[in-house]
Amino acid sequence: MIDLFSLKDKVIIITGATGLLGSQHATVVAEAGGIPVLLDLDQSRCDQLSNELKQKFDVEAVGYKVDITKEEEIIENISLVRKKFKHIHGLINNAANNPKVEDSTEKAFSRLENFPVSVWNMDIAVGLTGSFLCAKHYGYLISQNPEGGSILNISSDLGLIAPDQRLYRKVGLSEDLQPVKPVTYSVVKAGLIGLTRYLATYWADKNVRCNAICPGGVENNQNPEFLKEVKSRIPLGRMAKKDEYKGLVLFLLSDSASYLNGSIVSADGGRTVW
Repeated sequence: MIDLFSLKDKVIIITGATGLLGSQHATVVAEAGGIPVLLDLDQSRCDQLSNELKQKFDVEAVGYKVDITKEEEIIENISLVRKKFKHIHGLINNAANNPKVEDSTEKAFSRLENFPVSVWNMDIAVGLTGSFLCAKHYGYLISQNPEGGSILNISSDLGLIAPDQRLYRKVGLSEDLQPVKPVTYSVVKAGLIGLTRYLATYWADKNVRCNAICPGGVENNQNPEFLKEVKSRIPLGRMAKKDEYKGLVLFLLSDSASYLNGSIVSADGGRTVW
């Protein structure tokens, strides 16, 4: 049974690898004996995390500075990874901009009627186009393995439901200045669900599975009043801890989920049930 959950010597690409959840994904890959290949925009943070994983879990971890919105950088990285490891066994499309709720008293840039096209383009480029490009190139290499492999897209509960904009309201602000969760977050996360279903059928004959998880929010020093309101909307009565998705990530990457393909797994404490 333990072997079913092993990632021993499997090379797993992780985008946005040094972020709050990306680092947890990288950790569980290393804990399971895999080789986490960390992609992010800061080489020093990639090096720091890869060194920590190597020392703690005695695995061969490596990090690369890659801007996944630039196809040429992905292609260049693939040549390095293939030279070093020969094969790629898995991909976690985790990188995304997390557009902040704007609380400016001059102009509410998060609101749809004010939202800049430049921000829209960048959020889509990172979260959706970047995932497409990584699937196009890393996913293709996974399809060349005799045994196939696994692609995991990190969506969100807000890929399944609309954001409850009441959570972000500020007392005393006029309606046109009220902050909201920006539109791009929902669009990107819903788009990843569509990408998941497409990829689940595209290389199925090569035994490449593709699934998505839809995590709920992670408690991370948010405003106490905000936390109170969010928790009231979650059946379990709390937000997630940052390490609570590790088991699900491991399951979907490993052979224990060998017949799971095209699944969209909500992991949100029950929020989308209500």
